[in-house]
Amino acid sequence: MDLSRLTARLEEGSANPAGLASAAFTYEEAKRLAGHPDPEVRRALATRADVVPEILYFLSADPDPEVRRRIAANAGTPRQADYNLAHDKDAEVRAGLARKIARLAPGLSRDERDRVRAMTYETLSLLARDQAPTIRRILAEALKSDPHVAPEVIARLARDIEIIVAAPILEFSPILTDEDLLDIIRSSPVAGALSAIAKRDGLSAGVSDVIAGSADVEAIADLLGNDSAQLREDTLDAMVARARALPRLREPLVRRANLPHGAARRLATFIADNLLQVLAQRRDLSPEAVSAVRRVVHDRLKATKPAIPSENREALEIEAEYEKARLLKDSGQLDEDLIRDAIARNHLAFARAAIGVRADLGPEVVARILASASPKAVTALGWRAGLSMETTALAQVRLARINPDMALHGVGRRYPLTDGEMAIQIAIFAND
Repeated sequence: MDLSRLTARLEEGSANPAGLASAAFTYEEAKRLAGHPDPEVRRALATRADVVPEILYFLSADPDPEVRRRIAANAGTPRQADYNLAHDKDAEVRAGLARKIARLAPGLSRDERDRVRAMTYETLSLLARDQAPTIRRILAEALKSDPHVAPEVIARLARDIEIIVAAPILEFSPILTDEDLLDIIRSSPVAGALSAIAKRDGLSAGVSDVIAGSADVEAIADLLGNDSAQLREDTLDAMVARARALPRLREPLVRRANLPHGAARRLATFIADNLLQVLAQRRDLSPEAVSAVRRVVHDRLKATKPAIPSENREALEIEAEYEKARLLKDSGQLDEDLIRDAIARNHLAFARAAIGVRADLGPEVVARILASASPKAVTALGWRAGLSMETTALAQVRLARINPDMALHGVGRRYPLTDGEMAIQIAIFAND
């Protein structure tokens, strides 16, 4: 049969996938098409499921990247070709190979699951080390629930420097043991890793203890929101104590299933009224917990306090913000991101206190500096607090209400003033 008739049959089969069986090619016919000068012909051949493995292997080295992409996506491609394609310089070729694994992932037919497990360890290992995060993410999503993947591949994905890759494995993989999880936590993993672990179904008490004792407030909140995670009562008590200074933990604690009555009672003494109502209305608490909460509610409603002069009330509020900032600093959580977030949320009193605590300056000194509306003085305050110039410029505008056109700017952590000039500014206001 001449090449033109073979090409016509190929085009007919591509247009009518249901008729592929009747249009199957012999080895020699497929070989001739694989060498066709028109890449469109080779592309059409690369998508077919009835081509012998030798031809698919040959096409895996085709100079046209689209041919290789289609070979990578073809479920009939032999394993050695898959291994070669995992080295391909074209990222879309490698992505197609990862997507093929995703298509054949557990949850489909038994034959497809067996085909995934039959893929060589080397191919999976190469994809897990791919330089493109998108490809590693596709692989992680495909393998996150599979109990039969090589542990070395899962270990690499779980420790990936990109959270979009690590998170699915950390949250779902049944291959990771408690020892693996603890080792990952101890290794200072990528931001978000502890939150992913905290969401795991049936998380053990040992791993929960380590997350609960960490400085990652979001991970602790996620742990509290995971009702399947095992939490010892003393661990839960410690989180209640931390919630006094960390409002982010209060709502997940209030909604935590099986809340012991002691924890419920202590929460009731300091949470906001809206959360107190949620706690008081819960129907899953023990009778002892319900009674304890009701007593606290009654006491809070009955309590009457003498009016506090406005100036004293303001001083108490400032001291409360400073105390909150000191607790966060002691636990290593008073970072620059927290200050920027406070400013963005318009929590300016806390932002002022946080900067004062980081700068080791009392509220009176900080108040004088901000009230001066001096760009140099506020810049010196940011320098003393160890903030970047970007955050310091934000503080000038939002906390000291300096006109943006008058604010001082720098590059990253480079300040527009010398250390000596800024030290003098601090001394002027500290000794005022």
